[in-house]
Amino acid sequence: MGEHDDEAVELTVPSGSSRMALFGAIAVGLVLVAFIAVLATSSTDDSLGSSPLIAKPAPAIVGQTVDGATFDLDDERGRWVVVNFFATTCIPCIQEHPELVAFDEAHSETNDATVVSIAFSDSAKNVEEFFEQNGGDWAVLGEDTGRHAIGYGVAAVPETYLVSPNGIVTTKFIGGITQADIENEMARLTTGVSS
Repeated sequence: MGEHDDEAVELTVPSGSSRMALFGAIAVGLVLVAFIAVLATSSTDDSLGSSPLIAKPAPAIVGQTVDGATFDLDDERGRWVVVNFFATTCIPCIQEHPELVAFDEAHSETNDATVVSIAFSDSAKNVEEFFEQNGGDWAVLGEDTGRHAIGYGVAAVPETYLVSPNGIVTTKFIGGITQADIENEMARLTTGVSS
């Protein structure tokens, strides 16, 4: 037998305050695990965001476009408007751009919807070059756009708002969007109005 066989092993039971701290740590750990599980299994559409603007008149957008024209959101009443905040160096903005081009082209004949792009912390020269290289035939505001970003509460780009034909903000999209995202939302809202 070993030389330590005669030694007793002493187990210590934590004191009252140590026991409470241990149980508290276990409880916090269990709550954290449950929270992570809920987030991991959530089925909500992450591209839709909440905004205090939803169901309210769209904040004014008036300004000079990169091609020298004047844009006024109020002049677009009677058709859907996709208000897209972007930056020329933003990867999700670059990735979503062909989707916006496809959306605009799909609605050019019926004229029931349009896009307006608003540069976020960018230069008019960069914006002009971006549209020359990537296409897009809609109003683009490239300078003095900070007030529009503030008015819409833009935190990061890309961020897109859908404005109904009567000038009401219906939807906020966070991150890159697709033509299908916009079309599906318009269809959902149109069905909701007519039913």
